[in-house]
Amino acid sequence: MPRVILYIATSLDGYIARTDGGIDWLDQVESAATDYGYADFYRGIDALVRGSKTYEQALAFGAWPYPGKPSYVYTRRPLTTDRNDVIFTALAPREWLTQCSAAGLGTIWLVGGARLLATFQQSRLIDEYVISVVPTLLGSGIPLWAASGPQVNMTCLETRTYPSGLVQLRYRPVLSRS
Repeated sequence: MPRVILYIATSLDGYIARTDGGIDWLDQVESAATDYGYADFYRGIDALVRGSKTYEQALAFGAWPYPGKPSYVYTRRPLTTDRNDVIFTALAPREWLTQCSAAGLGTIWLVGGARLLATFQQSRLIDEYVISVVPTLLGSGIPLWAASGPQVNMTCLETRTYPSGLVQLRYRPVLSRS
C-alpha cells in the first residue's frame, strides 16, 4: 500500500483555514529565505489527494500549484475539469489506496481538508504527520481535527523551528495500519 503523509499547516489554536476557507493568514510566514522543506517534500511524493473544497480553493490560486503529479479529489458532486492530472473519486479510502498501489504510486500527500483528513485518520490510513504550526491565533475557523476518532499515539520523528516562528512537527503513528 502507498504511504500517506499528511502535510498541513495549522494556526496555533488548531485551525487550518478561516470559517470561509480563507488561508491568507499563512502569508505571515511566507519567506524568500525558506520554503520550510516543501520542495524536497514535493519531490518525494507520487500523488496528492484532497477534498473537493480544498481542490476548489487551489483553483483560485491562478496557476495550478501541483504540477507533474496526479491529483485525486474526493467528491460526490459532479465536478469536471479539463486537466488530465486531476482525477475525481468517491471510493472508500482503502479501496482507493489499493488502486493507487496497482498504479505504482508509493507516497501520497494528504493535502486536506478537514473531513477527508478525519476519514483517513479514523481509518488509521495516515503513515506520517507533518504539521506546521503557524504562530497566530485565528479564534475560529475550520479545525484541523474536524471529528473525533480513535486515540493514536505518536512517535516524534523531528521538530524544526524557523525564524518566522513557524514550528514544524513530524510524527509517525506508533501502531501500523489496522
